[in-house]
Amino acid sequence: MENRGYVHIYTGDGKGKTTAAFGLAVRALCAGKDVYIGQFVKSMKYGETRIEELFGRAGKGYGRVRIEQLGRGCFLGRHPDPADVQSAREGLARCAEAASGGRYGVVVLDELNIALHYGLLAVDEVSELLDRRAPATEIVITGRYAPQALIDRADLVTEMREVRHYYSAGVLSREGIDR
Repeated sequence: MENRGYVHIYTGDGKGKTTAAFGLAVRALCAGKDVYIGQFVKSMKYGETRIEELFGRAGKGYGRVRIEQLGRGCFLGRHPDPADVQSAREGLARCAEAASGGRYGVVVLDELNIALHYGLLAVDEVSELLDRRAPATEIVITGRYAPQALIDRADLVTEMREVRHYYSAGVLSREGIDR
């Protein structure tokens, strides 16, 4: 069973979904696996995206990690439009290629659940990606609002639940900790 890739979902309203996915990505990189990370609904270069410099282009293992920010960035605060849908579909096609090609041991679909929640993609499209992935490729899906159909299909589901967050006390996101 060690050569089989599993499907992970990190969801819920608590902090740490992307952080957990990137932690798993670093663990996989340190074990010699290549990693692809497709980020939906994000357009800023967060601190964690620097792992591409550390393990990828500038590192000794050139090209072992690939991070792509897919879609047209954050649309929260506005309604997604047809261009957002088209960009998300093109992004999912890139992720499907990474998942099916056999090169990557881990493929992270960061904030994919948000893209599904806002109707940019359909669960059937994601199911097709899962059906066609290389057998040894591990898939990690993050974001709030994971649909039940994906939860039912996943091998591992973790729900992050907010108990307390310093944001409520006015503390904004901090470099190296929250972004």
